Amino acid sequence: MKTKEVRELDATALAEKLENAQAQLTQLKLNHAVSPLENPSQIKAVRRDIARMKTELRQRELNK
Repeated sequence: MKTKEVRELDATALAEKLENAQAQLTQLKLNHAVSPLENPSQIKAVRRDIARMKTELRQRELNK
């Protein structure tokens, strides 16, 4: 998910996507612990998406 896409979402949709991404990260980590993932860079990409979403939520919170 690009930064531009994150900025276009409203707060509720962004919070929902953040929850989904965190659940996905947990699942990826669990799957990777059991058997190696085919593409372990997925974990890195999801972590960065979560960081983008949290950053945008925090910026919106500070701008209010």
